[in-house]
Amino acid sequence: MTSLAIHNSELMHLDGVGVSYPHRKGFLSRSDYWALKDISFNICEGEIIGILGRNGAGKSTLLRLLANIISPDRGIVSRVSGLRTVLLSIQAGFIASLTGRQNVLISGITLGLAKKRIERCLDQIIEFSELSDFIDQPVASYSSGMRARLGFSIAMQVDPDVLLIDEVISVGDEDFRKKSSVVIHDRVKANETTLLVTHNAQLASSLCTRIIWIENGHVRMSGNPKEVVNAYLVK
Repeated sequence: MTSLAIHNSELMHLDGVGVSYPHRKGFLSRSDYWALKDISFNICEGEIIGILGRNGAGKSTLLRLLANIISPDRGIVSRVSGLRTVLLSIQAGFIASLTGRQNVLISGITLGLAKKRIERCLDQIIEFSELSDFIDQPVASYSSGMRARLGFSIAMQVDPDVLLIDEVISVGDEDFRKKSSVVIHDRVKANETTLLVTHNAQLASSLCTRIIWIENGHVRMSGNPKEVVNAYLVK
């Protein structure tokens, strides 16, 4: 990726970024669908950034871009050298035929944890996920909420430069959402940089230091959480 100048506290900078996917319009016809059209913002060290937007706004595509899973089709993404990002999503990371315990090991290694570290943290991960009765069952039998709880519990053992969370703390029961929110609050206090995609505007307002509202592949509004949430809810 082409580089931009990164200022002192900046970890990443996006300038006019667009991402497109092929879109079939008929048997022989197809066009490009631009999930992101013109996205510009920076990510500074210690920020907790909420990403709001309706379904199809481009939020998950944005996180995949920030995680360096995909590259932009136009525009520039610049990041500090050696930046480590981890994407936590209910859609990714587990092998359905394996047990929860086996997936803890595989997912932890995928996220960059050493095997010995995972083994030391295994009991803590299982306890936090509240899945002790199901941990030796295939993940295929888990609900989306159970998968999210396990994924979140694993990811909290990782210490990346930027943690990217896609809807994970918006699923599951109320008690687990509260417990997850406490963990995110702890990250805020520790100045650990996090980006959180959620449909829960009030949750984002309470957790985040800045909110970016994405609409139709553009940044509709960015800034003070309460101001952005109020504008988002009355739209």
